[in-house]
Amino acid sequence: MSMARQFIQSGSRWEELAGYSRAVVDGEWVFVSGTIGQDFKTGAFPDTAEQQSELALDTIESALAQARASLADVVRVRVYVPDRDDVIAVSQVLRQRLGTHRPANTTVCSPLAVEGAKVEIEVTARRAA
Repeated sequence: MSMARQFIQSGSRWEELAGYSRAVVDGEWVFVSGTIGQDFKTGAFPDTAEQQSELALDTIESALAQARASLADVVRVRVYVPDRDDVIAVSQVLRQRLGTHRPANTTVCSPLAVEGAKVEIEVTARRAA
């Protein structure tokens, strides 16, 4: 018997603009969309890639919680960083927040769609039975 998909929203204007969900739950899997480190209520960005990474992971953690999952359930991380000089700072935040679970990771240096964004993080999680 398959379970109905659950769609989770964070209140980001980008979700409404592009018609996507922050996360989609499909059975035991949780797919979290690329998430930038922006305060979605004010539109403000923290100054550094490190701070933006923390905020992005906070948003991801909230979406996972709504899906009855946690950062400990993350099995795959994709990270997009426009400035190669920020990769170390972003990686250190990922290690602090996800490192004990050691998910698979891909980091790409590439421009981002949102002006002011210094990082975008996407995760896939598998909920514990």
